[in-house]
Amino acid sequence: MKVLVIGSGAREHALVWKLGQSKEVTKIYCAPGNAGIKKLAECVNIKAEDIDKLLSFAIKESIDLTVVGPEAPLTMGIVDRFSQEGLKVFGPNKAASKLEGSKIYSKDFMKKYNIPTARYESFADRESALKGLKDFQYPVVIKADGLAAGKGVLICSNHSEAEEAVNDMMSDKKFGEAGLSIVMEEFLDGIEASLLCFVSKNKIIPMESARDYKKIYEGDKGANTGGMGCFSPNTIFTDELLDHITLNILNNIENGFIKEKIEYSGVLFIGLMITKEGSKVLEFNVRFGDPEAEVVLVRLESDLTEIIDKTIEGTLEKSDLQWTSKKSLCIIAASGGYPFKYEKGKIINGLDKADKDIIIFHGGTKEDNGHICTNGGRVIAVTALGESIEEARKEAYKNIEKINFENMYYRSDIGKIQI
Repeated sequence: MKVLVIGSGAREHALVWKLGQSKEVTKIYCAPGNAGIKKLAECVNIKAEDIDKLLSFAIKESIDLTVVGPEAPLTMGIVDRFSQEGLKVFGPNKAASKLEGSKIYSKDFMKKYNIPTARYESFADRESALKGLKDFQYPVVIKADGLAAGKGVLICSNHSEAEEAVNDMMSDKKFGEAGLSIVMEEFLDGIEASLLCFVSKNKIIPMESARDYKKIYEGDKGANTGGMGCFSPNTIFTDELLDHITLNILNNIENGFIKEKIEYSGVLFIGLMITKEGSKVLEFNVRFGDPEAEVVLVRLESDLTEIIDKTIEGTLEKSDLQWTSKKSLCIIAASGGYPFKYEKGKIINGLDKADKDIIIFHGGTKEDNGHICTNGGRVIAVTALGESIEEARKEAYKNIEKINFENMYYRSDIGKIQI
């Protein structure tokens, strides 16, 4: 089987790594890939959003399965295009991908189908948004409607910050077209949790849970990022909690798919806040999370290729997912200045010094004159397995200390407090 993975981050490196373990897979391509992926797959210089070129490549090379990593090509309709040509492709179609492509659509979907979430209002112009602030207490959450690489969510502690956020998004276009419409919602206090699910023709089957760290600084301070670290399983996820989420959230999502005539096949990422009033949905993503993929996929013992086939066919069952009892944790090493302005092209040293059982997934890297260099904000994800979160944490931090590049930054508190 010839497989094409689309994307260039640590999530795609984890997908390539896991798919490569399948006996069915004979060749993996990755477009465009990165310096780490290059060691496991043939990288193809085609951008993830260039659907025409990706389609032509898949047809020319007789690709048997295409796995789409990032959200942008999914919301652009890559699955629809590949399917029209008779190609097997893993990911939700354009209609289903709107759950991530538009936060307004997503929140309206939740409201319509009684999926617990924060109270919200949506706005299409700056003046009405500024007036709407009077209907919310502080802190208030302001979100760009469209895709903003995980950074379009701002938590504002007072009126001045909220006004600035509205102006940044809607007047100054800080997030481009994504912020021309916004969602304003109440701040939820609780414990965050990430639940990734395979969705097999609208049937939702949860994977193992994870806990992500979105804030750039220790103690969950500072700006939102794409994620600075993660561990799995999330210690808050008891059987009772999962039963509660299944009854009040997953079943309602499935009902929404049926009522809206959406046929969903792929991965659904559900960002949750576990509050005193119960579990509430923060957001939907229509693909593997990053860094969630780096901790969940390393715990998956089943053949990912077989899981994907069954998901597409609509025959996937919970029993098809087998997991190791070991725990996993990853730490993101980022470029100094991220998530704002940062430099690229810094030589990365020490990658070869990591212990053999440590998995280093490359995010923003490239090869330049024989050196592996930084090529993004989140550069690498150092991932470890252990009998406990504490053991995995110890191993991950011991090994990230062996790696360095100019202005390298990482949080020192990933997994320190688990609830």
